[in-house]
Amino acid sequence: MQGTVKAYDAETRTGSVLLDDGSEMAFDTAAFDAGGLRLLRFGQRVNLAVENDRITVITLSTFPLP
Repeated sequence: MQGTVKAYDAETRTGSVLLDDGSEMAFDTAAFDAGGLRLLRFGQRVNLAVENDRITVITLSTFPLP
């Protein structure tokens, strides 16, 4: 699944993305850490792994999901 970064807090490493259908989905620190990233910017395209309506991994769209 892919989306676009809507918000990102560098201190807490949490934020939210807009999915391609326009819905918003939040991600937590664990999902951010699982993707191996150091930061995100507003408007970046990202790949998402989702389980049970929860983002478990977020990484850049050019990176494969772990």
